[in-house]
Parts: sequence; C-alpha cells; structure tokens
Amino acid sequence: MLNQLTISKLTTRLARREVSAREATQACLDQINRVDGQIHAFISLNAADALAQADAADHAMVSGATQAQQPLLGVPIAVKDVLAVKGQPLNCGSKILGQFVSPYDATAVEKLKAAGAIVFGRLNMDEFAMGSSTENSAFGLTRNPWDLTRIPGGSSGGSAAAVAADEAIATLGSDTGGSIRQPAALCGCVGLKPTYGRVSRYGLVAFASSLDQIGPFTKDVRDCATMLNVISGHDRRDSTSVAQPVPDYTAGLTGNIKGLRLGLPKEYMIGGLDPEVKAAVDAAVRQLQSLGASVEEISLPHTEYAAATYYIIAPAEASANLARFDGIRYGARVDGADPLELYCRTRGAGFGPEVKRRIILGTYVLSSGYYDAYYLRAQKVRTLIRQDFLKAFEQVDAIITPTTPTAAFRIGEKSDDPLQMYLSDVFTISCNLAGICGVSLPCGFTSNAEAKLPIGLQLLGKPFGEETMLRIAHAYEQSTSWHQEKPLICS
Repeated sequence: MLNQLTISKLTTRLARREVSAREATQACLDQINRVDGQIHAFISLNAADALAQADAADHAMVSGATQAQQPLLGVPIAVKDVLAVKGQPLNCGSKILGQFVSPYDATAVEKLKAAGAIVFGRLNMDEFAMGSSTENSAFGLTRNPWDLTRIPGGSSGGSAAAVAADEAIATLGSDTGGSIRQPAALCGCVGLKPTYGRVSRYGLVAFASSLDQIGPFTKDVRDCATMLNVISGHDRRDSTSVAQPVPDYTAGLTGNIKGLRLGLPKEYMIGGLDPEVKAAVDAAVRQLQSLGASVEEISLPHTEYAAATYYIIAPAEASANLARFDGIRYGARVDGADPLELYCRTRGAGFGPEVKRRIILGTYVLSSGYYDAYYLRAQKVRTLIRQDFLKAFEQVDAIITPTTPTAAFRIGEKSDDPLQMYLSDVFTISCNLAGICGVSLPCGFTSNAEAKLPIGLQLLGKPFGEETMLRIAHAYEQSTSWHQEKPLICS
C-alpha cells in the first residue's frame, strides 16, 4: 500500500515511474476515509485540491523535474492546524478564529511546496497548542491508533496519529514543551524538535514565542532528516531565525557511532518512571553501547525546576500573544454594548478552559508586584537549565532519556487534574527551555494485555547539533525493528 511507504521509498518509486503522485495521494485519502472516523486526526480536508496538487507533481515529473531538484516531489504531507497554508482554514483547534482562511503560507510550508510536496489537510491539536493529550480541541479529541481508548499525546496529537495510521507519508507539527516528541513517542513514530532558530517560525501561530519550534513527524529517521533538510534555514521574516549553515542531514546517516559519548542524566530516572519504559530505555542504552558508543552518567542539576519554570514562562508569553484574538479584526465575534463587552464576550465564548487557565496564570505572573517574584526568577532559572546542558555537552555528544514517563494513558484519565497532565511533558520541557534540539523514536512496547503501546527514546543534541543526534538515532533505529511495527488499524 502506497500510503505505508516512507518518503525515501515513495520518492524512489515515483522517480522510476512505477507509481504516480496521484496514486500515492489517493492511497492516503482512501486510508483517511477508512480509519479517520475512528481516529479523528484531521479536522478539515480538501481532497480535490490534494489531487490537483498531485496531478501538477506528475506533470512536473513528466516535464523533467526530479527528486534531486525537489526532494519531496509528489509526497503527500499533512499539516498541524497551527501553521498557515494559503487558502486553507487556520483555526488552531479553537472556536475563536471562526471561519478564518489563511491568506499566505508559513515559511516551512513554502519550503515544502518548493520541494514538490503535496500539502494537504488540517490536523487536530490541543487548542493553541496548549495541552498534552489532544483532548482540548474545539473540534473534538483525537484517538491513538494503537488503542482507540487512549490519547495520542499533544499538542500535535493529530500530526502523530496521522503518521502512525498511515494517513499521510509525513506531517508537520510544533513543539513548545514537547508537543512533537511526546506524541511521537506515544504513537510510535519519529518526531523532531529542531534547535531554536533552526526553522523559521514565520506563519506559525504563536503560543510561547521563545519556546515554539516547527518540526517533522515521520515513519523513520531518514525521512526526518529529509524533512529537516527542506524546512531548515535562515528567514529574514523571522527575527529569531539564525543564519547558521544547514548541513545535508541525510548524508550524515552513516550508521557509524563508534567513539561517540552519550550521557544518561540521573535526574531523569525518577520514581514516577514506569518500569516498562525504564526497561525499554535501558535496553536501548545497551544497544547503543553494542554499536560502539560509550555511555556515562551525567547530572543536569536544575532539572527538578524545569516544569515550574516552563509553566511560568510559557503562560506569560501566551497571555501576551493571545491578546490579539479580540473579535475585532478577524475571527469569531460576539457583539456587546461597548468594545470592552465585545472583547470579554468574544474571548469568553471563543477560548476553551485550558487556554483560559493559561492566560489567567500568565497574566498573573506578569502583573505588578508579581513580575520579579515569578517571571523574572523563572527566566534566571531557565538560564541555569541551559547552562546545565551546555556544561554536559562539554563531555558528551548527545544525551539519552525516556521521552515520556509512561505509555499513552486513557482518554479522560487526567482531564480533571491539570498538574498530572502537565507532568506528561516532564522529560521534554527542558529541551525547549535550553533551546537545544531533541528527537523521539520508537524503542519498544508495553506488555499491555489489551493492546501493546509504543515507548519512545529521546535523544537530545547540542545547539545546532541535529546532524550528530540524527546519526545516533538512525544507527539505533536500523539495528532494531521497532519502527517497522504497525497498529492493527493499518492492517
């Protein structure tokens, strides 16, 4: 089935004219029609537009265009509903944007299109990327393809579920505190958060501007490297984009990791870590050692403060960023007797409870009398967390951790306990605070009697160290078979 192919396998077959882009796109659309009623990864889809893009790709190939020129030519790629795609709805999983349609493409989307990708569909997410389970969407929840009674992770749950269920060849998501890596782990696919500044944020609706990054979900590490090749690079429209050379990440996938030094932080092997997750990560560590890497224990001493620091900084930035959604210039509008009443009614009706909670929290920590005690102090701790990583990277080439403390939990299990929900990202948050890169890839399954559930291994790399991080991830992946497993819904 064409929808089950990786980018590398599909582009090889397209180049040989064994299949067409239309056939590959139709295979994805057929899979969506077959399974998405149960999973609900997509919240909108224009099949006619997707097929028109596919026909254009086929025409380009007939006219002489090649994958060497356009590495994603004819590849169907779906997008999280937080990225602008010209002519497509942009709702951020929220009611407040109403019937808004994006008038322009995000830079990452521009680059996908320039590389020949078929950009289709809007993928479900926690409202404004605030959540860890994709239960906070105004468009309904998304289910995990491995077990429909469980969450797919969040906030990019639709992006992870679509790849895991073979509804798209690859997808884009965003990661503010683990929103790519956590759902990738829980859905059994590969998800990468680039270094802050590596990928332009232009066209990404902001949650927390100093933390947000766009990244790919793919079926294997090579595809992840291919996607990162395409979307990386400096963009003058994003003042936080860094003018750093972009290597060929696929060329670095040599399979050779002999002599590389890997760090295992003692602070991540905590009491709340599920025994099966720990066992899978321990086995992955032994596998990496067998491939020639050395592993040593390291310390990241300020790890215990990461969650508290994140949940001050991120809501503070969200409260400022979401002030623009006022019902006056665009989006949904609930009229009032005066501008203040209009503003209050619109935001009251348009935002969901989790978004309101974070706006209130963020406004509080920025308010007079509390700024120094909370926000300023959190920024100082953030600096200490980054320094922990930079010091560790003086002695190791990458860091190994679990991606999540447990496998996917049941729908509704943590909905009434925000603190427990927030702890789902306890291993991923520090990466965003430090501005480094991170990737999650499959490293095992639970022995759940009802349905086996994926377990994720997280690798953290130096700032702009994606090349080495991906080389390690690829070597591990190719020496195991976890990434080849498929949920029953795909059979």
